[in-house]
Amino acid sequence: MKKLCCFISDYMGGLVLVAAVVALLIPEPLRLIPPTVINYMLGVVMFGMGLTLNLQDFRVVFSRPKDIIIGCILQFSVMPLLAWILSKAFALDNALALGVILVGCCPGGTASNVITYLAKGDLALSVGMTGVSTLLAPLLTPLLTWMLAGEHVDVNMANMFMSILYVVIFPIIFGVVIKRLCPIFTEKMTSYLPALSTLAITAIVMIVVAANAQKLMLGGMIIVLVVLLHNICGLAVGYFIGTAMKLSSPKRKAISIEVGMQNSGLASSLAVIHFSMYPMATIPGALFSVWHNISGAVVAKIYARNTAPSA
Repeated sequence: MKKLCCFISDYMGGLVLVAAVVALLIPEPLRLIPPTVINYMLGVVMFGMGLTLNLQDFRVVFSRPKDIIIGCILQFSVMPLLAWILSKAFALDNALALGVILVGCCPGGTASNVITYLAKGDLALSVGMTGVSTLLAPLLTPLLTWMLAGEHVDVNMANMFMSILYVVIFPIIFGVVIKRLCPIFTEKMTSYLPALSTLAITAIVMIVVAANAQKLMLGGMIIVLVVLLHNICGLAVGYFIGTAMKLSSPKRKAISIEVGMQNSGLASSLAVIHFSMYPMATIPGALFSVWHNISGAVVAKIYARNTAPSA
């Protein structure tokens, strides 16, 4: 069983890609699954994240606040602005633009820590940034979405705030509590968590892609290009700003990956819950879930070649 779980987590990018293609070509059976299931799937991923966290993981927040502050400022400025700029540049309709902006306004993705580890980046900084950006998300994600997309669509900040609490923050807290109270159980579960998260993310992608398969087939290439550019530009901008600030190589890698990889599952979930009148708003999150696993694997290999010592 452990070998199977390792296989699933190691080949996450390929699995998600295959699942997306299947959902695109054979969407009918998957359309029977209610979209609200996405919330539970994301809750499972966040609960798994909570099970892996230690209070020690947040020591970096207090021991190296400058690095965390730099990373989080970039996280919640570069990606939202890039999303808005690309939406305008490619003249996306309101629904697709909203979906791209939702992705840009979400916190760092859970896969970023794994990619940072493989890239030989600063793992403590990556974990700290993911944790802090996730805790800030209930406030900043609704606010930034309202600021950048509220002109064209109705953004209910209070409802989005509560959704992020229920779907993200509470499951993480529950996971941390369970780890504290049941350490033996948690230790046994650790080997299976990456595979469980991979399967949950794969399910989210399949449900969203299947629900919008026809529209994707008709006009999906532009939004695919936008998603690719959003991710690649985020990775590049994060790295070059880190370089301009003369941060060490491991820190630059961590910030680049944290900035470039978003919690796209959360973006899809928010689109389903709060913007059901704009079905295409779920598409950017689903596409990003597929693409960032591919780009993450490539970036990890490129960054791993640069093993300059940390400062």
